[in-house]
Amino acid sequence: MIDLTPIPIVDVRSGGTLRHARVSEARARALRDACLEWFPRACRPLLPFLDHYAKQWLMRSRSPYVEEIRAIAATLGFPGIWFLNGSYQWCCTALARDEGTAPWLVRTLDWPFPGLGRYVEIAHMRGPAGEFFNVTWPGYVGALTALAPGRFAAAINQAPMRRRTHGRLLRFYDLAVNALDTFLHVRDIPPDQLLRQVFETCVNYDEARRVLETTPVARPVIFTLVGCALGQRCVIERTEHDGQTRESETAAANDWLNSTAQWEARIGGGKILSSTFDEAADNSRTRREALSHWPGCFARESFTWITSPVLNPFTRLAVEMCPATGILRAVGYELSPGQPLPQPATLQTEMTASLATA
Repeated sequence: MIDLTPIPIVDVRSGGTLRHARVSEARARALRDACLEWFPRACRPLLPFLDHYAKQWLMRSRSPYVEEIRAIAATLGFPGIWFLNGSYQWCCTALARDEGTAPWLVRTLDWPFPGLGRYVEIAHMRGPAGEFFNVTWPGYVGALTALAPGRFAAAINQAPMRRRTHGRLLRFYDLAVNALDTFLHVRDIPPDQLLRQVFETCVNYDEARRVLETTPVARPVIFTLVGCALGQRCVIERTEHDGQTRESETAAANDWLNSTAQWEARIGGGKILSSTFDEAADNSRTRREALSHWPGCFARESFTWITSPVLNPFTRLAVEMCPATGILRAVGYELSPGQPLPQPATLQTEMTASLATA
């Protein structure tokens, strides 16, 4: 039996993501190697090629963190860092809900790559608006799940895919056309880097919501945001230049709340060819509704909501956050050979941040 350890909490208020990469260099390399194991052996030599094109796009984008990525890539000295930071490709399920006197945000992150659960870390970071805690990985500059005590908490879900065709076997065509269009024509900030910028610069929930609703982004995205007061919770469904916000039904998976034929819900891993359009939508809706209707209390029942279908073969991370109290809990998951569902790869890690960090 493998002894589980807590998720590391790394103080990078001085030095930021570059210091995070330096102090966790061994874990960054181990994560890269674990992710590579998922790819067929014949595809692994393509990593420098993918890294090159991710670098070219990011350098032309409105990313404010390009020099950080460049410094991290030079410090770590192995390919994959640019690709990691340009690969906004994360599926998940999230819920914002009022409990007692404050809102909570809970989420899972689902992706087939091994190692994401085992090597996750919590980076204690700081920006002009105050301090925050980013549930992240060494070498990665964006934010997918983060808590700013006394201000707000937020998470990213991958939005549905724009479809030009509707054939199951033509998904790769749409994936390729979407990627090519982004590479050639889109220069806006990646959604995960916008979310980090929001944590660094926005002083409260209202300001964070406004920025997330109005800033042009490089790819469609779903943001879930909560503040410190009852009723401060929303889901923001964004395309590159437009979007809509809902303050009710504040659960999200990987489809718009109201599905359309022009957009297909994301579905993980090996199901990309086997699933139909309707099956992808059903998968997303089932996960969203299961979490939305969970009857327990997040404040008292940590992670008891992590059951199927929210827990699925691709779940790598689960997080619970309450910005009003400064509580953040996280646990990593990995899928073992022969097991139908992932098991914890870390201890459940809980911290209560001082509200003075705001």
